[in-house]
Amino acid sequence: MPTGKVKWFDAERGFGFIASDEGDEVFLHASALPAGVTAPKPGARVDFGVADGRRGPQALSVKLLDPLPSVVKAHRKPADDMAVIVEDLIKLLDHVGNGLRRGRYPDKGAATKVATVLRAVADDLEA
Repeated sequence: MPTGKVKWFDAERGFGFIASDEGDEVFLHASALPAGVTAPKPGARVDFGVADGRRGPQALSVKLLDPLPSVVKAHRKPADDMAVIVEDLIKLLDHVGNGLRRGRYPDKGAATKVATVLRAVADDLEA
């Protein structure tokens, strides 16, 4: 089976190209990807079969050989640190909730700060 690297892949369109080790470009359709892989990263090494498609060589039965490590996961905060941040966020939201129970919304500056903290924590959890 030939090997190569993913040149690019557009998850929205469902296709991309592989640069084979022999120097050819091979069409890569999302249906040829292994289960659970929706968008291989550029530069990921792959093993694949080849068939003649309507417009040239097309990859079949693609297998990721050494997926690139995620940069986001490498910079992810440790779980212990996130636990402290979430606990602080709960205290902050509890304070806002108590004010709302008394019929008072937080002022514009405080509301903006709470919203910013919520977005930042959501991004850290999602990373």
